[in-house]
Parts: sequence; structure tokens; C-alpha cells
Amino acid sequence: MAERIHTEIWQEIAEPGNRFVTQRAYCRGYDVYGDMLGRARWVDMLWLLFCPELPTPGQAAVLEMLAVALANPGPRDPAVHAAMCSGLGGSPAAASLMAALSVGAGRLGGGQDVHAAMQRWAQLPAVGDDLQPEQWLQTWRDAPATVGANWPDADHLSGFDPNARGGHGLAAQALVRLAGLSGTPRLGWLVEHLAALEASLGSALTLSGVAAAAFSDLGLSPAQGEMLFLLLRLPGAAAHALEQQASSYQAFPFFKLELQDDPLKEPA
Repeated sequence: MAERIHTEIWQEIAEPGNRFVTQRAYCRGYDVYGDMLGRARWVDMLWLLFCPELPTPGQAAVLEMLAVALANPGPRDPAVHAAMCSGLGGSPAAASLMAALSVGAGRLGGGQDVHAAMQRWAQLPAVGDDLQPEQWLQTWRDAPATVGANWPDADHLSGFDPNARGGHGLAAQALVRLAGLSGTPRLGWLVEHLAALEASLGSALTLSGVAAAAFSDLGLSPAQGEMLFLLLRLPGAAAHALEQQASSYQAFPFFKLELQDDPLKEPA
């Protein structure tokens, strides 16, 4: 009998007579190369790796739209900036991706921010007409989070940027689009009450906040949401790192550094 390697997610059957070569691979019982390849979409496979059943059409639509929204955080994002610096310095591909993951893992718009925000969504009652912004804000301020519990700034709330003010930024645009899909009660609630929340907080919703609500609507755990958030942001970091790898530091596209006391700076 051919040797089998099996976990709850993945099962492999080896070639007869060669235990080091896989003959068939199954993800949650589905034959990946025999049945899924050519029929399943990327989001179907992604979902199946994290969840025991294939996504419903509604779940797949939410995940696919969220993947597009998160694919490239842009050069202003610290994680992408780190990857760009790595590429510009000639680091190998793995180093650029690790730089993006390391910088993008924290509590200010990063992976741990998503984890903490999803914990708070879980501690709220069912989202509906009875949930008022005041109750949401109180839970967001008071609910303990196992990730980032020692965050030094008490005014910073998960999913919001304390350095930005509310408006019609990219996060708000993504929120409206995602909330238009079925099965998204948290996203829909945020659309309805976002102006009041941002005015009360003096902060702006971030894409990590949108992602946390979307992952919660999909029924994922905070740990799953954090992992997917980090994963889905890597394409943009990779592309920008490759672009900078072929460029020069003299053409690095970022803010001009103004040194007020620079002795070499020419007088105005």
C-alpha cells in the first residue's frame, strides 16, 4: 500500500515504490490536481485551506473583493516601504517579503490590529438595529484584547488611525463596496454609523478595520483573520520591491526629507 501523509487539511498519497514523490494530493477531501485544478478559483483554494468546506458564493465574493482591496497597500504603507527599501538595497526576494511581514505585523494598521479588532467584534452582541454607536465605542474601549494588550496609547482603537481624520479615503470606499455584498452585517453597520464613529474618535477607519469586519462577517477567527490579512497584502510589497530592485536610490519615490538644521542646506 502507498504511504499516506495526512492532516485535517491535507492528505498525500505517495507514488508506489517512492515515498518521496506525491502521486495524489487532497485538500479537505478534494482532489487538488485531479478535480480542482482548472475548475476552482484562487479564493476557493484559499478558503479551503483555512475552512473545512468550500465557500458559499457570497463568502467567495467577499473574500475576492477584499483580496483586491488589500493586494497593494501602496508605498505610503510602512510594510510596502520596508519591502521597497529591501529591494533597493539588493536584498533577495525572501528578505523583501520578510521585511514587509515584519513591519506590517503590528498594532497600527497591521496584522495584530486586525486580530484585536476581530476580538472586539466577537465581544459585541449580534449586530443589528439595536446596536448603537455608543455601545460599540464602549466595547471598543473597554474590551480586553489578548493581542496588543499593552499598547501604550489608550486613545488608539483597533481598526482606526489616530493620526488621520475621517473622510472619504480608500478604507471608506472599500467599506461601501464590501457592504454592498450579501452576508455582511458588520460591514453594513459600519457604513451606516461610520461618520458618527469617526467624529467621536477623531480618527479615521483603516483598511485593517475594514478587513477585521469583513473577516468577522465571514465567520473566521481572529487568528485566521490576522494570517489572511498578512498574506493578502504581500503581492503589492513584492511588486514594489522588484520595481525598486531595478531602480536607483536617486529615483526612490518617497517624501523629500527636509532637515531644518542641515548645515549643508543652501540658504533660501
